[in-house]
Amino acid sequence: MTSPTPIVEAQGLTKRFGKVEALAGLDLVADSGQVVAVLGPNGAGKTTFVRTIATLLRPTSGTLRVNGVDVTRHPDQVRRMIGLAGQYAAVEEAMTGRENLHMIARLFGHDRATAERSAGAVLEQLGLADAADRLVRTYSGGMRRKVDLGASLVGSPRLLLLDEPTTGLDPRSRIELWDAIKALVARGTDVLLTTQYLDEADHLAQQIVIIDHGRVIAEGTPDELKTKGGRDVIEIHAHDATDLPVLAGVLAPLGAEAPRIDEGTRRVTVPADGGTAAMREAVRALDSTDVTVEDIALRRPTLDEVFLTLTGAPIDDPSATDN
Repeated sequence: MTSPTPIVEAQGLTKRFGKVEALAGLDLVADSGQVVAVLGPNGAGKTTFVRTIATLLRPTSGTLRVNGVDVTRHPDQVRRMIGLAGQYAAVEEAMTGRENLHMIARLFGHDRATAERSAGAVLEQLGLADAADRLVRTYSGGMRRKVDLGASLVGSPRLLLLDEPTTGLDPRSRIELWDAIKALVARGTDVLLTTQYLDEADHLAQQIVIIDHGRVIAEGTPDELKTKGGRDVIEIHAHDATDLPVLAGVLAPLGAEAPRIDEGTRRVTVPADGGTAAMREAVRALDSTDVTVEDIALRRPTLDEVFLTLTGAPIDDPSATDN
C-alpha cells in the first residue's frame, strides 16, 4: 500500500535575494488532513516560504511540490490547488459579503449560477449566512477576516495558505476564526499557516515546524516539541512585584539557566533538572525567606519557552527583518 502524497514537500529549497539567503536548504514534509503551523523569528524565511508555495516567488534551487505537483515546472496547476489569505482582510467594503465572494468566484472562472452556489456555500460554512447581504463596512474585524478567508475558499482549494491570519483581531474574533479553520480541515481542506501567536499554533496545529535562518530546526506535534524543549519549569507567582528579585535568587541555584522575571505577571520561572526533587528544594528555600507568594508550580515548558530555547530569540524579535 502506497503512502499518501504529502500536501507540501520541500527538499533542499533555497531562495536568494542578491546576497541574502532567505531559504537555505529547507527540508519539510507536511502531510494531508491537518493544520501545519510554520513558526520562526522575524527574518527566518516564513513569508518567503509561503510566497514560494503560492508561486509568487521562484525558488533559486531545490524542489518544492504541492500535492505531488512541482511548483517550478507546473505553477498553473499549483495555483488551481491553493488559496491564499494574507495578514489583512482584502475585501471590498462597499459590497456585501455575498457580492464579494460572488465576484471572486467569477474571477476563478465559475459561471454565474456556480458562483452563486459557491458563495452561498462558503458563507454558510463560515457562519456568515445571516450577514451575507449586509455591506462589509458594517462587519466586525473578525467577520471581515472570515470574508477574506471565504474569498480563498470559493475556488475549492486543496491547500489553504494563511499568513498570520489573526493579526490585529480581538480575542473573541481570534477564537471564532480558529473555529472556522478547524471546521475547514474537518471538511477536507489542508491548511498551512504562519503565526507569531504560539498559543494559536498550540491550539490549531497537529504539526509545527520551526524554521530559523532559512532552515528547519525542529518539527513535531506540540507535545513532542515541548518534550524536546527538555526541562520542566518551576514557576513562582509573587504576591508583591518588589519581591521578584528575592524569588529569582531563590530559584537561581536550582535552575539550568538564569531565572526569567516577568514583572507584568509577577512571575519568576526557571528550567530545572530533577523535576519534583527540584520543586521540593524550591519550597524549602522559600521557607527560609519572609516572602509571600501566590503560588508555586512545576509544569512542562510552553511553546514560547521551547521556541526561545531553540532559536535564542523571542518569536517577535524586533531586531530582525522579516522575510
